[in-house]
Amino acid sequence: MGAMTAPSAPAHDALGPHASAADIAGAVRRREVSAAEVVEAHLERIARVNPGMNALTVVFADRAREAASTVDSTLAAGGDPGPLAGVPISVKENIDLTWSATTNGWRGMAEAVPARDATIVQRMRDAGAVPIGRGNMPDFGMRWDTDNDLFGRTLNPWRPDRSVGGSSGGDAVSVATGMSAVGLGNDFGGSLRLPAYAAGVVGLRPSRGRVPRAAVAGYPVALTLQEFSVNGPMARTVDDVALALDVMRGVDATDPVSLDAPCVRDLPRRVGVVRSFGDGVDPRVVAGIERAAASLSRAGWEVVDVDPPRLEEAAVIWRRLSCTDMLMSLDPTDLGMPLGRSATAFLRDSTAAARPYETAREYAEAWAQRAVVAADWRRLQSEVPVILGPVSASRMRGPDYDLGGQDAADRAWRDLWLTVAANFLGLPSLAVPAGLADDGMPAGVQLIGPMFAEDAVLDAGRVVEAGVPALPAPPAGRADGE
Repeated sequence: MGAMTAPSAPAHDALGPHASAADIAGAVRRREVSAAEVVEAHLERIARVNPGMNALTVVFADRAREAASTVDSTLAAGGDPGPLAGVPISVKENIDLTWSATTNGWRGMAEAVPARDATIVQRMRDAGAVPIGRGNMPDFGMRWDTDNDLFGRTLNPWRPDRSVGGSSGGDAVSVATGMSAVGLGNDFGGSLRLPAYAAGVVGLRPSRGRVPRAAVAGYPVALTLQEFSVNGPMARTVDDVALALDVMRGVDATDPVSLDAPCVRDLPRRVGVVRSFGDGVDPRVVAGIERAAASLSRAGWEVVDVDPPRLEEAAVIWRRLSCTDMLMSLDPTDLGMPLGRSATAFLRDSTAAARPYETAREYAEAWAQRAVVAADWRRLQSEVPVILGPVSASRMRGPDYDLGGQDAADRAWRDLWLTVAANFLGLPSLAVPAGLADDGMPAGVQLIGPMFAEDAVLDAGRVVEAGVPALPAPPAGRADGE
């Protein structure tokens, strides 16, 4: 390989596979490159990379070119196309975009083209972003892997024998390999942060209500979806995630959960480190946590050890409530068509292991107990605002690791106690790479802040990002000779 001639560099850094969304938008706005050139470069990358990854289910070549032309025409006329001018984005299969069906990764919705864009999609498009493809996901986002009967499996760009995580796996791989600069996903139980960890990108789960999520007019929404699930961005840098958040955030008249709460500021620069819980944390995961903690310490943060209060209790209640609602919401009799094979197996195994609530009293008592857990966390975070710990207690396992019976379902859930606790409590949480582990996969950590303290976790994330070794491009996303 060393004797080969390297491919010619892109005409401008903004056209390269590692360009940040901020760099792309800045170059387009300064008219150093055109949005059309940016889109063509990304379409070429998709044509080369996506057949082997199956990350993008639909590619919007013609529509993306039209949108890029609109950005360029606005600039030529002296107008402002927005802070994301020309930035290619991917949109998860369960977020409405009128350019294609919102399938939720399920065959029963293969023709379900929405009548309007989701609010976050419209806000991104109004800011100049260009949807370039749809990100793959499991049926209704239920699994911690990305596979379905409609589109098939998404592969991990670092190692195909490892899961890419779920459920926003397609968008994570698209971002990691340079097919899009920002991915729009959602997080009910780690669905942004786990794929971000697996693919080596940054993923933000905002506070409950910070970013609008889908609410179908006239249809009831399960309480766990209202309380645990949020839309959020993925990108290759913390700054890009923050840029996308600024565009997407705020009240939406169609989403009764959305709000305009001010950001919590002026918090102590103190971080509590979680090194172990449950059955223990893999030493290679701990090594990433130590690198992140050292980066924060060098930057002047006070680093202390903490044990998150009622962590197992939070994870157990999250799981039992979630499985109770899933059984009601995803009944094949009501859906009119069965779920896919892997989703059916996951629902069967997880609900059997979780013991869904059987009575209204049990269900109500579980929601009441959340206030007890939340009070203990609030007391902790009044002293130690940011919690640093693993996204998963394990390194990413093989594809379908979350299937195979109740034991497999239990193991997958136990790895994510800290992750699902953030969903249970509605807290902002940022997944950030922490170098490369000795298994050839990215290491990663998450930073959990108090409610509405996104700025705190983003600030801490920038410090971690700057203080750990940068990741190379994943093997599946490298250009020839790179």
